[in-house]
Amino acid sequence: MASSSPRASAAAVAGVLVVAALCLHGAVAQLCEDYYDCTCPDAYNIVKRVLIDAHKSDIRIYASLTRLHFHDCFVQGCDGSLLLDGVPGVINSEKGAPPNNNSARGFPVVDAVKTALEQACPGVVSCADILALAAEISVELSGGPRWGVLLGRLDSKTADFNGASNLPSPFDNLTVLEGKFKAVGLNNVDLVALSGAHTFGRVQCQFVTGRLYNFSGTNRPDPTLDSAYRAFLSQRCPINGNGSALNDLDPTTPNTFDKNYYTNLEANRGFLNSDQELKSSPQAQGVTAPIVDRFASSQDAFFSNFAQSMINMGNIKPLTDPSKGQIRTNCRKVNAS
Repeated sequence: MASSSPRASAAAVAGVLVVAALCLHGAVAQLCEDYYDCTCPDAYNIVKRVLIDAHKSDIRIYASLTRLHFHDCFVQGCDGSLLLDGVPGVINSEKGAPPNNNSARGFPVVDAVKTALEQACPGVVSCADILALAAEISVELSGGPRWGVLLGRLDSKTADFNGASNLPSPFDNLTVLEGKFKAVGLNNVDLVALSGAHTFGRVQCQFVTGRLYNFSGTNRPDPTLDSAYRAFLSQRCPINGNGSALNDLDPTTPNTFDKNYYTNLEANRGFLNSDQELKSSPQAQGVTAPIVDRFASSQDAFFSNFAQSMINMGNIKPLTDPSKGQIRTNCRKVNAS
C-alpha cells in the first residue's frame, strides 16, 4: 500500500484539529463522542473494567449506576451535582433529598472509576461524563442497546437539594410525570422509553404498599394491579412488614435489560404506580399507552428509542463553561480554590 502524501497527512491532521476545536470546553462548546480520543483514549475501557469488577460482588450495580445518571441530569442538568457530599453552610447535598436518601447507590463505584481514570489521565475526565459512560456501559452489559455517548461535560461546583426533592416520583400520576419531563425538554416518547430502565434493578416495599393496601385512601388495593401479582407482592411486602425489603422491578428477567418492562405493564404487573400509569391511566389512552404497546411488541423499537432518549437526557443543560464548572479530582467535593 502506498504511503500517504504530505497533503493527505496535513488534511488528516487538520481534520483532527477541527474536531478538537468543536469539542473544546467553552460557553458555546458542544458535546461529542470522541471528546477524550486524544486526551484519554482508554477512558471507555477503564470505566467498563471497573464496572465489570464491581458487578462480581453487586448484581444490582448496573441498574443503580444507570439511575444515578437520571437523578443527576434531572437536577440542574448533567453536571455531576448529585455526587457532591454535603458541606455545612456551603453545599446541601442532593444525596439527602427524599428521592435519593437511602435509595440512590453506587457512589463508591463512581469513586473507583474516578481513581482509575485519574491514574491513567489526571484531571481529564469529568465526574458528569463518568455517570454518562457508566449508564451506557451498564445497559450494554445487561443485554441492552449501545449508543454513542456524547462527552465533554464539566462538573458543577454546586448542588440543588430542593431540585432533587422534585425528581420524578414512584407515586406521580401521568400528568405530573409529563410535566416533569417537559420541564427538562423531554417528550412523551422519552418518558416512556426512559421509564423502561425499570426493566432491571430492585425497589423497596415502601414504594408499593400503598397500592397493595390503601390505594388513593380507599383502604383497598389498586384496581389496575393484576390479582395474582398483587397476591405475590402481598407476601413479599406484608402490611406491617419491612418497608426497605427489596423486590425485583421486573419479576420476569430482573437482571436483564429487555422489553419485559412493557409486557409487564400490558399484564397490569407494573410495580410502581408511576410505571402502570403509562398504560392504565385514563389519560394514557392515545398518549403514552400506544407507545407502551409498541415497545411491548418490539424490543428493537424500544432499544432504538431508549438509546436516543438517553442521548436526549444527556443533553439536559450540560455544563461546558469553564468559568462555571471544573473537572473534579474527587467526585465528592469541589476542587480547592
